[in-house]
Amino acid sequence: MLTSPSIRLNRDLLDTAIQRKDARMKHDPDAASRPVPTPRLDPDFFARPAEAVARDLIGVTLLREDIGGTIVETEAYHPEDPASHSFHGRTSRNAAMFGAPGTAYVYRIYGMHWCLNFVCMPGSAVLIRALAPMSGLPEMARRRSGLAPKLLCSGPGRLCAALGVTRDDDGRSLFAPPFRLLDARGDGAILVGPRIGITKAVAEPLRFGLAGSPFLSRRF
Repeated sequence: MLTSPSIRLNRDLLDTAIQRKDARMKHDPDAASRPVPTPRLDPDFFARPAEAVARDLIGVTLLREDIGGTIVETEAYHPEDPASHSFHGRTSRNAAMFGAPGTAYVYRIYGMHWCLNFVCMPGSAVLIRALAPMSGLPEMARRRSGLAPKLLCSGPGRLCAALGVTRDDDGRSLFAPPFRLLDARGDGAILVGPRIGITKAVAEPLRFGLAGSPFLSRRF
């Protein structure tokens, strides 16, 4: 499987974090309920324009119940963006977009696929489009009916199915279980291009991806 330097760096960090957690649990039954001392993102990271956050999320490790991997593709949305759910203001459906920075915003598309977004400044969010799977691949494959690793998380709907994300995660903090975000970004080149699957502001360069990643949902 092809890997980039930033993915290898994240894999090393993830392996170390899980090993530390396992070791602590052997000696301390309550260790699972306490955080593992690894580099993490904080609210200040998200309290910025969505475009900046979307770019900087490339290479971050996203885990849900210790299942996940490296973020390799994102899209940014903001309140002045006609393609954004927040363009017409707050509703019951998009209320989480107006929550605190670092809140999960989850919605459904086509009546069947969940999409996971990270809230930034009020009314703005970053859609997580693709991951490089690193942790919990057997469970991901079970949830995704045995798909190859390359296809497990390549696309927002596939990603949510593989990680078990549902509407229940809408409004949850990204700084508490079941989520973990580990900051181990490398120096890989970042690609920029137009977003996918929208009909408004289609030319805006608000999609970001890790150059050379085989896990992107679509080529740039």
